[in-house]
This record gives sequence, C-alpha cells and structure tokens, in this order.
Amino acid sequence: MILAYRWYIFSIFSLQYLLLYFHRVCPAVLAPEFTRDFGISGTGLGVLSSAYFYPYSLMQIPVGILSDCWGARKTATLFGLIGASGAIVLALSTNISCAIFSRILIGLGVSAIFVPAMKVFGMWFKSHEYASVSGLFMAIGTVGWFFGTTPLAALSEVFNWREIFIAVGLITALFTGLMWLIVRDKPGPQGVGVELNLNKSKQRNDGKVGIKQVLAEKRFWPLAIWFFLRVGILFGFFGLWAGPYLMDVYKLQKVDVGNLLAIVPLAIILGTPVFGYLSDKVFVSRKLVLVGSSLIHCTCWIILLIFYDSLPIIGLYIIFFIAGMMAGSPASVGFSSVKESYSLNLAGTTIGATNLAGFVGGLVFQPVIGFALDTVGRVQGAYPAYAYKLPLQIFFGTSVVALISVLLTQETLRRAND
Repeated sequence: MILAYRWYIFSIFSLQYLLLYFHRVCPAVLAPEFTRDFGISGTGLGVLSSAYFYPYSLMQIPVGILSDCWGARKTATLFGLIGASGAIVLALSTNISCAIFSRILIGLGVSAIFVPAMKVFGMWFKSHEYASVSGLFMAIGTVGWFFGTTPLAALSEVFNWREIFIAVGLITALFTGLMWLIVRDKPGPQGVGVELNLNKSKQRNDGKVGIKQVLAEKRFWPLAIWFFLRVGILFGFFGLWAGPYLMDVYKLQKVDVGNLLAIVPLAIILGTPVFGYLSDKVFVSRKLVLVGSSLIHCTCWIILLIFYDSLPIIGLYIIFFIAGMMAGSPASVGFSSVKESYSLNLAGTTIGATNLAGFVGGLVFQPVIGFALDTVGRVQGAYPAYAYKLPLQIFFGTSVVALISVLLTQETLRRAND
C-alpha cells in the first residue's frame, strides 16, 4: 500500500509543479497582450515578468527551513492558496502596478512547491531512487512550460487572456485542496524509505544552524553560481525574450513562435531522465555530465550569435532544442550533486538555497535584457534585428562563465556511494 501511496503524493506535487512552470514562461507568448493592455515598454515587460522571480527567489531558503521545521505539507498548502489568488488578481488587473503585484503573489505562492516536494520525496523514496524520481518530477513540471507555449498561443486566439488566468487560479485552488487531503510528510512507522532516510533525520534542523552549514560548504558555491547563470539564460531568453526575438527578427506569427518555444520544454522533458541515467549508470559521475552539457551549451550560443538574423526555420528548431536541453535537463544532476554534499535533515534548506541561486538569475536577466534592448529602442513598434546582438552577446558570455564555474565543482556521486 505504501508503495502505491507515495505515487499519489508524487502526482499531486507534479500537478502543482506543472502550473508553476506555466506561470514562469507564459509572458513570452502573452508579451503583445501585456504590452498593449498595460501600455508598457520592453523594460516594463521585463519587470512584469521578473516580478514572479523576486518573491520566488527570496522565499527559497525560508521555504526550505519551513519544510524542515514546520512541515512540507503545511507549507505547500498555505502558499498554494496565495498562488491561486495571485492568478485571479492578474486576470482582474487594470494597470501595471496591479499586474506586478499579482505576479509577486504568484511567485510567492508557487515558491513552496519544488523544495517541499524534494523534501517529501527524500522521505518516501530510497536514496538510490531519488535522482530518477526528481528527474521525472522535473520532466513532468516542464510539461507546464509546454502548455505555456503553443497551447497557450492557441487558447489566447479563442479566449481572452484574463479568462485563461481565472481558470488557472481555480485549478490551482483545486490542486491545493488535494495537497492538504493527500500529501503526508513521511511514511508511518513502517514503510519504504524509513530505514534509509528517517534514521538520518533524527537531528533537527533549527534553521539558523542549517543555513550556516549549507553556506559554509565549499562545494556549494561553484554549483550555486552555475545554477544562477543557467537559470538566468533559461528564463531570460527562452522564458521571455525569445518570443519577441522571433517576432521582431524573423517576423513570425504568434502561433509559429509558440511552436518554436514549445521545442524547449519538449527537449527538457526528453533530456532530464536521460541526463539522470547517464550520470547514475553510464558515466557514474555528476561532474562529467554537467561539464559536457555546459560545453555544448556554449557552442549553441556561438551559433546563435553569429547567425542571429539568418538561421533557417529548421536551424532555429535545432538550436532551440539543443540549447534548451543543455540549459534545462542537467538540473536534476546538479540538485543531486548538491544534496549528496549534506545530510538528509538539511535537504529542504540545501535545495532551497540552491534554488535561490538559480532564480536570482531569472529575476536579474529578464529586466537586464529588456534594458539592453531599450538602449536601441523600438522602430515602428518592434526592436530592429541588430538590437538583439547585445543580448545574445550577454547570453554567450554567461554560458562561458557557467562552464568555468562547473569545471570548479567536485565530484559527489562516488563520495555518496562510498
């Protein structure tokens, strides 16, 4: 029975994580509607989109501590209600200030999905199952990214974007109710994972001591920098500015843009379990997978920079697929590496701190790229093709620094298995 029940818990967290990703990337497709309805510039659009990332990022460590000390189920349920209200407030927003506030509420609400889920999975699944389960969880969540591309573009042609967000808010409230009813933080006195996991968690994490232990670990910082830069690229470009880039430079229609953007989450969905398998079974190494993917990622940005306005459509599909996979799919390997550096009683705090580093990148890059584009300015309502050269240079330079940072990491898999 306990073997089956843990998958019910996994499913509830996965459904909420799917909605998290939808909120994260939907501005890329809805950029024209937001720009028109709220009368904002590129910088304003970047601020609106990144408003999600500020509370999300700032809450990762507090959410980790709450998950460790107060309980993952209580934390995820409370914040889920906030996220549901934020989606409805966005639908009712009549000005940019209200819209930014609603995105802050959404970011705050969904900030307590990933970390509590990873904490709970650590209690319900055996140690050697964790990387595979977390990889599957991330892959399912990325389906929400897919829904935020082509399906959202198609829906926005039929329904007003405000109606869509009211529906999303109601669905979020439903899933939050199921979270409270179904999820349990850990198995009972008997069950899978108790021997392997609960015996490591007898020492209580009091929050302050926990975060000090995490930040004092030297292995944490190179990976934290890698997460910061990787997520900055992933959501700075693919999560927002890739949409306007394709519309302005290649003159693509919204549905075509949605189709191209959809290739990124599909690549991540396919790549995440593959990278986990390569790390666990083929190379038996975390570092080798992280370095190899980062090197390929740099190559993608060189190609995009050189041929920024002249790639054929098939070339765009290929480069978006590979770059998206190399930026998004190794995340589960990175989280596994971080987790393997600490004891399980610090799992929530550890993952929260790492997630914080990543999503600070998201909140920094989106408005910075908008500012870079505004230094050139719009011409007849669109940014000229050459305006995108500076953002692409920024992304390429960032990918190089990310490669250097991951080269400085230490191997953790063999150490964890010794």
